[in-house]
Amino acid sequence: MHNPVIKWFGKNFSELDPLLQDLHRNGGELSGIVNLEFGSGLAGVIGRKLAIKLGLPNSAGKQNLKVFIAHQGGSLHWIRQFNSNQRMVSVFTPNGHYPTGYWSETTGKLSLNLGVKILDGGWYWIQRKVKFMGVPMPTWLFPSSHAYKRIKNGMYEFSVTLTLPMVGKLVSYNGVLTPNTKLV
Repeated sequence: MHNPVIKWFGKNFSELDPLLQDLHRNGGELSGIVNLEFGSGLAGVIGRKLAIKLGLPNSAGKQNLKVFIAHQGGSLHWIRQFNSNQRMVSVFTPNGHYPTGYWSETTGKLSLNLGVKILDGGWYWIQRKVKFMGVPMPTWLFPSSHAYKRIKNGMYEFSVTLTLPMVGKLVSYNGVLTPNTKLV
């Protein structure tokens, strides 16, 4: 089986928490209740518009979330399904190898080049570049992504926050998910 995550991390794959290793070795489904927040003022207005484009709900508060993770064609595929109707699909394509390589996350017309830092077994994304419709863009024009996934008390904890310089937090969602079934 060609596993892009194991290949990209190489010997450093073992530094991830064993539960993250299992999830990324085999794929799977996670679910739980997450909290969605928007910034205030102009940041909130921009955040709600961005949420719609990304497939996030446009109302703040508690949301049901299912995440489906699978490997396909040398890439990592994530499907996030909010409240059984809104879907956010991302394809993560590996480039190079850990620690100097990056993952290209494509969600719709937006693509982010994301480095990774392993910290206490967790996977922390480091945004490096932004492309819109394949064209590199100045990072100050687009929201910056701050995200991680880690295991806490045997549960999958994650946080995603999108901010814009001089405007602040646009939208964030975070929570604790539990594994459901393995994808075959």
